[in-house]
Amino acid sequence: MLQKNSVNNKEIWNIAYPIAFGGLAQTIVSITDTIFLGQVSSVALGASMMAGIYYYIWATLAWGFAIGLQIIIARRVGEGRLERVGVIFQHGLLVVSFLAVILLVLMHFLTEPILNYVVQSPNILNASLEYMKYRYFGIFFVSFNFLFRYFYVGLSTTKVIIYSTLIMAVVNIFFDYVLIFGELGFPEMGISGGALASVIAEVSAMVYFIIYTSFCVPLKRYAMTKIHKIEPWLIGAIFKLATPTMAQKIFSFGTWFLFFVFVEHMGELQIAVSGVIRSLYMLLGVPIFAFGATANTIVSRLMGAGKVDEIMPTLLRIVKISGFSLAPIIAVCCIFPAQVISMYSSDPQIIELSINVLYVLCLAVAVMFVAIIYFEAISGTGNTLHALIVEIGVLILYAFSIWFLVRILMVDVAGAWIVEIVYSVAMALFSILYLRYYPWQKKVI
Repeated sequence: MLQKNSVNNKEIWNIAYPIAFGGLAQTIVSITDTIFLGQVSSVALGASMMAGIYYYIWATLAWGFAIGLQIIIARRVGEGRLERVGVIFQHGLLVVSFLAVILLVLMHFLTEPILNYVVQSPNILNASLEYMKYRYFGIFFVSFNFLFRYFYVGLSTTKVIIYSTLIMAVVNIFFDYVLIFGELGFPEMGISGGALASVIAEVSAMVYFIIYTSFCVPLKRYAMTKIHKIEPWLIGAIFKLATPTMAQKIFSFGTWFLFFVFVEHMGELQIAVSGVIRSLYMLLGVPIFAFGATANTIVSRLMGAGKVDEIMPTLLRIVKISGFSLAPIIAVCCIFPAQVISMYSSDPQIIELSINVLYVLCLAVAVMFVAIIYFEAISGTGNTLHALIVEIGVLILYAFSIWFLVRILMVDVAGAWIVEIVYSVAMALFSILYLRYYPWQKKVI
């Protein structure tokens, strides 16, 4: 007879909070850029937000691949086949090397024509192109950072992510300060300085991951001390699992970018406000996506260990812990909205317009954490194609809602952000219905 509830609260926290720090890495880059560039101008604030979302559309390809790799690694750990971890990681390293180069080349040639096509304001366009002139180089390094981060998530040894995040944060804050404003003898680069600071921060995180993995990981235990033969079937298996996740991520961020394109067409002030709210959204999303990744890893591990009956009770426990961790953050945003927003901008117009948007965001987040946990659990079962189908269904509704609210009802910027509530509710509903009624328990990887 299987032991019930073998995953306890402490284990959930031990997996989740280092992942939260890992998610905080990219969030800190966004937040510090937003805070510093918010002191430059509303145009710089809006442009960095537009360019940042555009950048992450490309980065999601590496992110999705890394998640697919994580699912397989977690499954092998659950099965006790630790010697396969090194084989899987080396194959992932090979694929990410090619992927990073391809993404770098594509961004070099496609960024200007794409932004020219979608951005309406000449000021926002010129500033976005200036930002991307340096920022796109980071795609090479962030691809490897995703690989290392989700390698450790798959192993459930995630404290290393905390240290990489701290290094990344310190480096980014320092170079944001000296390069944007020209302090300590550095050139004053404005929005370009924010972009370059982000790239330097990503390089520092990658260097740390390489050093830590080389000296602190039991390489022999995972068979990482020798070069393994290329197994074409394994690459195929990884892509079979990862491709739907990659597609799901790019569709998700691509649709989000579409939302900001609609907002940018409202005006420069509205996109600046959305830049502030987007940064707060990413901050609130740190624990949400951390517990989502935790659910993904634990579900995959439980399936590998043959403990399928524990999955739904464990997910409910993760939901409760996630809600507990989010409650005080949401409360602060609702009680002190002006003070929270003023961290990003001192412009009274931006602060006034942002308050109602922040209230809408808090409502969305109150549902989002449930949605992400159950949605990530679908991928954790190995049914990543089904996760993609769920995501596409939700995104179709999301895209229609954007068009209806902005173009038909012609709402203000707070009304436009209601689409995030629509997304959260639909994702929670579809994911729970899938796990409740679809026979996902069969082994697929």
